[in-house]
Amino acid sequence: MLNNKPIWPILAATLGISLTACKILPTPSGDSGSSTAFNPDKMVEEIWVAKVVPYLQRKAGPFAEVHALAKTDPASAGAKYGNPNKQANSPWTFAVRVEGKIIAANTASRAATMDIDVDGDGKADARVQIGPAMRGTALRDSLDFIQFNDFTNQIDFAQFGKAFNAYADKAVLSKLPREALEGRTAKVLGAYTLESGQDLPLVAPAEAEIGPKR
Repeated sequence: MLNNKPIWPILAATLGISLTACKILPTPSGDSGSSTAFNPDKMVEEIWVAKVVPYLQRKAGPFAEVHALAKTDPASAGAKYGNPNKQANSPWTFAVRVEGKIIAANTASRAATMDIDVDGDGKADARVQIGPAMRGTALRDSLDFIQFNDFTNQIDFAQFGKAFNAYADKAVLSKLPREALEGRTAKVLGAYTLESGQDLPLVAPAEAEIGPKR
């Protein structure tokens, strides 16, 4: 009681004001069967064979050739081997073919890699990711038919980039041998991003094959 008056009407009025001042937003559905739900894994799976791999096969150049040009003239290398439609402030990403001898491999980490000598001098020229965890979004960023403005927000765009890595692992990398890799040959089709401070260019594969020792 307040001044001999029931307090319930006052509380109800207060609650009514609070509720009308709040906007209750619907929770996005996680149902992958919904036609409106954002499903990056399904999107990547649908374009992988039809668009992604054929694009990289057309665009890719030999790693040594691409990287030599990228270090001296990134814009020219980007026009020929990269994505000219990239965001202006983004680094160049190039489609490449890496072929050579595996001289080192790290398979103890989930972010496993193998170092490839492409010119036969006994030194590693490129580091190829073999999963299951992969860093970066080079596969997404190498494609000129994928644009940031096609997505609702930065989060969706980032998830789409991760979906490429997950699909590459499922379709390609998980099938590769993991034992006694050093000394064997490797052929890879993929992409890498030109970044400063890299020990070796880090290639994300869309196709990969491990051959015999040579």
